[in-house]
Amino acid sequence: MEILAEGYNAFETDKSPSGVVKYLDKPQDVIKLIQSGKLKEHILLVRGGTTTFLTPALSMGAIGVITMSGAPESHLGILSREFQMPCVMTAYLTTSDSRYEVGNVDEKHFREIAETLDGRTVRLDCTDSTVGRVIEA
Repeated sequence: MEILAEGYNAFETDKSPSGVVKYLDKPQDVIKLIQSGKLKEHILLVRGGTTTFLTPALSMGAIGVITMSGAPESHLGILSREFQMPCVMTAYLTTSDSRYEVGNVDEKHFREIAETLDGRTVRLDCTDSTVGRVIEA
């Protein structure tokens, strides 16, 4: 059981969803996933905590979210609490020294996370009050 990534926990919960990570880069990706009928099979990975185009997926039964930036007080943090959906925010890879820095848009950092997690089967652990974990399932 390897911890692949850690970040801020949006809220403490015993829910521990497992699924395949699906990187959603643009609104069309969300629509395509919803139309596929496989939304509940995926942990959704998005770039930021203000990614509003993810909202339809949240209301239609997404099981978990990972963001690469943003804080629990951001849009997705608030919505994840509202929908009681585990959410790890500003995730960073445990095998990398790369970290998100506010105001510094380092595309390499975002690409590294997306390339490492997209398509992997993971479990979210949000039982700690402050740290959320992405664990290889």
